[in-house]
This record gives sequence, C-alpha cells and structure tokens, in this order.
Amino acid sequence: QVQLVESGGGLVQAGDSLRLSCAASGRTYYTYMGWFRQAPGKEREFVATISWSGDITENADSVKGRFTISRDNAKNTVYLQMNSLKPEDTAVYYCAASRDRTVVPTQRYQYIYWGQGTQVTVSS
Repeated sequence: QVQLVESGGGLVQAGDSLRLSCAASGRTYYTYMGWFRQAPGKEREFVATISWSGDITENADSVKGRFTISRDNAKNTVYLQMNSLKPEDTAVYYCAASRDRTVVPTQRYQYIYWGQGTQVTVSS
C-alpha cells in the first residue's frame, strides 16, 4: 500500500509559477509516479510521469516546455514545477503511482494509488 499526499496548490495569475509536491509513504514500491489533472466538467487527464530512477519522463503535449516533473527518492517525493501557467491549467491536480513495467504509463488505469488532489487556479 502506498499513501500519496499532494501539496503546493493555490491561486495564481497567468504567467506565474507553482511547484506541486507529492510525498509518498507506506510500502513505496512503484515503477512510475505521475501527475494527472481534472478540470470541472472534464475527464481526468495525464500531465506528466517519471520513472523510479528518474531517467524516463514524459509530459502531455499541452504542458511540454512549461511543466517539469522531478523526484527526490531520499525524500520519497515527486515534484511538478509549473511555469508560464495559463487559465486552462486550472484544475485539481492528482499524484498517482504505477507498478506498470511494460510501457511508460500515461493512462489512468495504469495507476493504482492516488492522492486526494490539490487545487490549482490560474486567473487571467
């Protein structure tokens, strides 16, 4: 069992930056840690993921060049640095853990542990 706790959300203006954190505890065995987001009335969508070793990352096209995922295994924490935020980035951001070994997981069903989410609101 893995417990995930997100933090770092808030209300910012367009163009600002935020850094989200996801602290993992429990039996911290997983292959990838990812970030998803869900805007009101929309499906939860993939944002970024990073392998246990940190050598494999993948971002959604909508955030490439603006968001960076990283991790600190000593702290069992994954980060999402979000720069040049836009109003369309407004959503609840969720951290998730996968044990998928076959491919880089970008789909919700590939993640088995989820955090409670943290709200990010970007005003125009």
